[in-house]
Amino acid sequence: MYLEIVSPEATLFAGEVTSVTVPGINGEFQMLKDHAPIVSLLQEGKVKFEGNVNLDKDYASKFSKDADGNTVLPISSGTIELKNNKVIVLAD
Repeated sequence: MYLEIVSPEATLFAGEVTSVTVPGINGEFQMLKDHAPIVSLLQEGKVKFEGNVNLDKDYASKFSKDADGNTVLPISSGTIELKNNKVIVLAD
């Protein structure tokens, strides 16, 4: 599936991933390929994703890796939309 993470400054990441985990307002949840369409608010926490990730050098410092090898981006809030295997995260 395709993931885009957009902040007020720029598109921080755009590329193919195998899973995305986000901090929803009712708890953390994960999306995999062919997940049902969803729109949700996000709370403070970490957006985690895995796959063959190539980060833009200008924004790589905003990301880290967790113990499981997932790429992690801390956020303070945001929204997420998933439709037709395209995930868009609008993050603050």
